[in-house]
Amino acid sequence: MAITLFNACQKDSDSQETDLALDTELTDAIALASDGEGVSRYMFPESDNFNAIPQDPLNPLTSAKVSLGKLLFHETALSIATIKPLGEGKTSCASCHFASAGFQAGRIQGIGEGGIGFGINGEGRQRGMLYEEVDLDVQPIRTPSAMNGAYQINQLWNGQFGGTGLNTGTEYAWTDETPKAFNNTGFEGLEVQAVAGLGVHRMNIDMSVLEPLGYKEKFDLVFSDIDEDNRYTNETAGLAIAAYERTVLSNQAPFQKWLAGDKSIMSDEEKRGAIVFFEKGKCVSCHDGPALNKMEFHALGMSGLQDCPEETFKTIKEASENLGRGGFTGIAEDNYKFKTPQLYNLADSPFLGHGSSFRTIKSVVQYKNMAIKENANVPDEALSDAFVPLNLTDEEIEDLTTFLTVSLRDQNLTRYQPESVLSGNCIPFNDPMAASELGCN
Repeated sequence: MAITLFNACQKDSDSQETDLALDTELTDAIALASDGEGVSRYMFPESDNFNAIPQDPLNPLTSAKVSLGKLLFHETALSIATIKPLGEGKTSCASCHFASAGFQAGRIQGIGEGGIGFGINGEGRQRGMLYEEVDLDVQPIRTPSAMNGAYQINQLWNGQFGGTGLNTGTEYAWTDETPKAFNNTGFEGLEVQAVAGLGVHRMNIDMSVLEPLGYKEKFDLVFSDIDEDNRYTNETAGLAIAAYERTVLSNQAPFQKWLAGDKSIMSDEEKRGAIVFFEKGKCVSCHDGPALNKMEFHALGMSGLQDCPEETFKTIKEASENLGRGGFTGIAEDNYKFKTPQLYNLADSPFLGHGSSFRTIKSVVQYKNMAIKENANVPDEALSDAFVPLNLTDEEIEDLTTFLTVSLRDQNLTRYQPESVLSGNCIPFNDPMAASELGCN
């Protein structure tokens, strides 16, 4: 009996020593990757710590503005500029960026107006039979996450939104009478995207609709310094929405808790995967900072949305979106380069890559490990210097996949979704089929 107890204690002791050794190794790997800055380089602030959240100096964060933006982001009553009357009041920003899908669309291609249904997590949304393809509100590229956007000064896969940062010098591409013209306001990417997105996705600020719901007094509180003639507009609404989006941070993910000192929150497998991320896998060379992203563009030879076997809408092989950064700048050497995305909550939506060409996180890891392009249209000479074989073992691939899947998943994103909006409409969709599937009626 004494021997059994001794062996059990010895096993527990060995396990604890292993945990401590992995924690030390990971801490050292982070210190090296961050040039000595350490864990603080990768930690998100709390969502109400506005002074610590990156923000546009032209759009300072306030509690009232964030609160208004949270409502407007989810408010389907804004969808009044629709192609068909039956589309009115059915969709919102959250329709393609909702919490349970990691603020992604939950399906291969987000569908706003013209779509019906929801399914379990957005995968069941489909084209309504009363809509022709040309009338659908869709994007020809995978819907990016609206989370952790505070750490991306330019927005979209090609980075076209934002009048600062990497878009300084691209003024020639800010075409008049297109959403890109909003860059001339001088706002950063989140703000420009939010303002432009309202119009692109057929939403509008109309106080004849919104005032009876109680929104006018909220605009008056937030934008009291703006003349009433300019107070109730897509621009002010977009600024509020962008302010809210800046606070949507995956700061309760296990890796964030580990960084804050809870060394028991991650398993040994997750810690080994994190070590691969920061060392042998060289993931951190492109995915750095709190959101594990960078304002850089790389050609990794991935396929576009039009190449997927599933049905897609309004996807054209020759569309400029398929050229990535080059489709915006018009510079040949920018072709096929897409923005490095943030890496949190990828597990909440089964479609990955700018063209939804991957279905699992592991398949992306394997793709980058092999470094063999899947898109024959991408010239070899255009491929990123970072797209090289990593020579990871099967175990290292499994560990890295576990880190990306489990450690980077904030399981409480619904805290960023309001319990209700002032219209009382269903969130994130309000068409009858979706409302029924969501349990709103």
